[in-house]
Amino acid sequence: MILRARRGVRQSVRTAIAAATTGVVLAACGVGAEPVKNPKLSKGKVSISFNWWGADGRHQATQKAIKLFEQEHPNIDVKPSYSDWAGYWDRLATATASGDMPDVNQLDQLYLSAYALRGALLDLSTVKKFLDTSALDAKALESGLVGKTPYAVPVGATTNGILINTTLFKKYGVEVPDTDNWSWADFRQAALQLRKASGGKVHGISPTGQDSFSLNVWARQNGNQIFNAQGEVALDTKVLAAHWQRILDWIESDAAPSVSHMLEMNGLPLDQGDMVQGKTAMSFIPAGQFTSYKEAAPKFDYALADWPTNSDTRKGFQYLKPTMYWSAASTTEHPAEAALLIDFLTNDPRVAKIFGLERGEPGNPAAKKALRPALDKGGRQVLAFQEEMAGRVGDTPPLTPKGASDIDALLQRQYQRVLTKEAGPREAAETFVAELEDSIAAAGG
Repeated sequence: MILRARRGVRQSVRTAIAAATTGVVLAACGVGAEPVKNPKLSKGKVSISFNWWGADGRHQATQKAIKLFEQEHPNIDVKPSYSDWAGYWDRLATATASGDMPDVNQLDQLYLSAYALRGALLDLSTVKKFLDTSALDAKALESGLVGKTPYAVPVGATTNGILINTTLFKKYGVEVPDTDNWSWADFRQAALQLRKASGGKVHGISPTGQDSFSLNVWARQNGNQIFNAQGEVALDTKVLAAHWQRILDWIESDAAPSVSHMLEMNGLPLDQGDMVQGKTAMSFIPAGQFTSYKEAAPKFDYALADWPTNSDTRKGFQYLKPTMYWSAASTTEHPAEAALLIDFLTNDPRVAKIFGLERGEPGNPAAKKALRPALDKGGRQVLAFQEEMAGRVGDTPPLTPKGASDIDALLQRQYQRVLTKEAGPREAAETFVAELEDSIAAAGG
């Protein structure tokens, strides 16, 4: 019965998938121009464009870094362009399709493979004279490879962690579990104890069932992963179904909020979420977001912990996920200058001080060392956690393949079907995998 449903899905979603991938498909046109051979720095005045997404704080910090770069290289004029995440990718796809991709771009791993395989990105090995990556972690650098070609330099990296509101545990007299050696049973029990001790005012867990980062960590705990090295979907539907069933169990036991509440909260800004409002005490987050929670809720003390495990959990399930990348356009007329800007953003300690941890922990050790004294308590907590996790992380999983950039949207749709009981976890997992496979096939991945 499930298999019939899955084949039916393949027929019914092709049009939707084609529409969803149109933005990136546009990048197939107007790209792949002959790269500049033997790139050299120009002696005359040069103008390069630099494109990124983010909020106001990131925009201001990035423009400070640009001014510093221009002071160092007075013949290079950097023209900034930026937007929020929602509009960034459509705009980038349109610009790329018309042959006007900005010279330097901030990219996410969801889209790196898609742009690289369509010839839109510069092979950074051709500009290694101007871009030094020798100080960066080898595992992190591998995440910028598509095939064996370096198309991107990771800006920063983060692991996934459990955010714990220790203020709430203390307020209601519940002991925070020993997170150095805790199990999933310990995690659930702590949530139930807090729910009871608070008289129903606080739930213990804010679940995460709709982001691919957390799903990949869960899959790796169970000896699985979302994609294989060939760019195929490797996710076991039983693993995804168990992930969602576990969340349903938390809701049923009152360890997590009700379905109606979770649907109501979906999509709200961080500062309006349950963890900031003090309505839940534990949540799954990229560790790099820790300082954002601290800033949004200064009245609470938070801690970071590794995920709970079971006796049969695979070691090395955590991994360093690049927060974002720097890349250059294959169509740039000034590859040397573009590479020089990426080098400056990656390696200059002054840039690290300007950026802080907003883009993640700097990959260059010298930059991180320069940043450390300027960090507040929350920033130091993040660095301490990341350094502790460095000895636990496993290999970086394969990149999201071309055609799978909408994985989180597909995941969210099926997760909501599970929450509303429109579909059971196994059926929804089968549908998700079918849609993801079709999306990759539709893009020629």
